[in-house]
Amino acid sequence: MTTFNDFGLHADINRALAAKDYTQPTPIQTQAIPPLMKGRDLCGIAQTGTGKTAGFSLPSIHHLLTYPHRANPRSCRMLVLAPTRELAAQIAQSCRDYGRFTKLSVSTVFGGVPINKQIRDLSGGVDILVATPGRLLDLIDQRALRLDDVEIFVLDEADQMMDMGFIHSLRRVAKLLPSRRQNLFFSATMPKEIAHLAEQFLEDPVTVSVTPAATTVEKISQYSTFVEQKEKQALLHSVIASEDIDRALIFTRTKHGADRVVRHLAGAGIKAMAIHGNKSQSQRTHALQAFRSGEIKLLVATDIAARGIDVSGVSHVINFEIPNVPEQYVHRIGRTARAGAEGKAISFIAPDERPYMRDIERVTRSKAEPMPLPENFNELVRNLPKPAQPPRDTGSKGRDPNRQRQDANRGRNGGKPQGERGPRRDGAAGEGAEGQRKRRFRPRNKSVGAHKGAVTRVG
Repeated sequence: MTTFNDFGLHADINRALAAKDYTQPTPIQTQAIPPLMKGRDLCGIAQTGTGKTAGFSLPSIHHLLTYPHRANPRSCRMLVLAPTRELAAQIAQSCRDYGRFTKLSVSTVFGGVPINKQIRDLSGGVDILVATPGRLLDLIDQRALRLDDVEIFVLDEADQMMDMGFIHSLRRVAKLLPSRRQNLFFSATMPKEIAHLAEQFLEDPVTVSVTPAATTVEKISQYSTFVEQKEKQALLHSVIASEDIDRALIFTRTKHGADRVVRHLAGAGIKAMAIHGNKSQSQRTHALQAFRSGEIKLLVATDIAARGIDVSGVSHVINFEIPNVPEQYVHRIGRTARAGAEGKAISFIAPDERPYMRDIERVTRSKAEPMPLPENFNELVRNLPKPAQPPRDTGSKGRDPNRQRQDANRGRNGGKPQGERGPRRDGAAGEGAEGQRKRRFRPRNKSVGAHKGAVTRVG
């Protein structure tokens, strides 16, 4: 059987793999690493949890070590684009792990953290840069980064990039890259739009597919329950109480829906955290660390925020709300049954979500097994605990972000919060209620100038 030693990787890489006790490559690693080490472009169709990060990072690090030279200031030798902060951070950590016995530098750039530190980190140049598209272009616009020295370009989770509206950003990045480079393109699904995007980046690529597009992992047991939307919270409490859960990811369609689920769980004394785009980066990092360490067993997430959540031991994925895009369902349930483990996916289907489930079953070519409601379900609905009050949302330094924004606005607006205006320089009243009242109720003396040219003495 193939082992990592068979690939001819740099000795420092093999040393790092041995330190992590990695000996047996996954199917995508077995197929991808040899052509990548020859410098070929690659189009990989792979779901999450298949080992694709090592599949592209190991041969790329091998290239950087085989042809060593210092990165130029404000540039990088390898650029990896990921759709979310969490995925970018995960990829960067993997690159650090595999290059731990080398002097290669690895940096990440994404939103939610101060840009000035990232500018300083890039000033001397870096070997490997992992970025999200938005912040990458911000740095390019500020002339803190240029891409003309990129030797290896990796686009990960391309289908999710499209779903998140990054297509124009990707096209702009493509124009800034040098013509001579190695390109690696990965996507869990390959519809026509993604295939067309791949054509813009790849030249005579090797195509690697470890599973048919838009199919589900075989070791995931799928179940579905038909339930009214307003009764889903009671069903969730019942599932949590009856299932043997190591860790569970609970998916909602909206950010507010995720927060609402967490508050209801808190009202029942069940500990959970939410992760979504309205959370600060420090809050998202804290929630993910608590979930990874086992401090919490339940993480409620939206689809976008869940990208990059690579946590072992996720025994359950619960679709509190069904996604309206079948490929999102594939991404969701792929968070369980990793590294050969078994997993369970449970979907709560409201009447208006039934068409979504039919689309999912048609695309995945599988049907979820019906799961009946518990016998005492009506009682559970009637006795559902009230949700906990929303907590005071604090930032990374323990202060309320809303208060921080108000303080910043006071500094920009002469000590007044944004939206308030002081008196005008000409002495007239401002936009306050009193100023409006004076203008609205200003009396008109009809006896003075009532007619053009008329003059009337008063008093």
